Amino acid sequence: MTTQYWLVKSEPEAYSWESFVKDGQTAWTGVRNYAARIHLNGMRRGDRVLFYASGGPKAVIGTAEVTKPAFPDKTAEEPGWVAVELKAGAALAQPVTLKQIKAEPALAGVMLIRQGRLSVMPLAKAEYERILKLGS
Repeated sequence: MTTQYWLVKSEPEAYSWESFVKDGQTAWTGVRNYAARIHLNGMRRGDRVLFYASGGPKAVIGTAEVTKPAFPDKTAEEPGWVAVELKAGAALAQPVTLKQIKAEPALAGVMLIRQGRLSVMPLAKAEYERILKLGS
């Protein structure tokens, strides 16, 4: 199967990049948006993920990998909500800010711009690679 690419967002006060790196891996729980749930269900082991800090810097700050596809989210009170397991990757050499992403013509179609409140979203391979390049 072909690798897919994703962006996940987290408020640093809720779960920071530093906490993620310290933990090494985490169950990505607590997502309660139907569109984001569809995306979580689409994730497969080995997919590549960008970690976006949605508070404070509003920037992509690191990479991750899906290590376990969708499973029931134990933090949910209702059935149907899922989580995935993510393994922390590397921090970007420099954060890629939302302002930079908005200014980059190659990233004009990124859901982060069009649906800014969505916490889990797909990226095209070219978008993923362009953000990584901006952060190198």
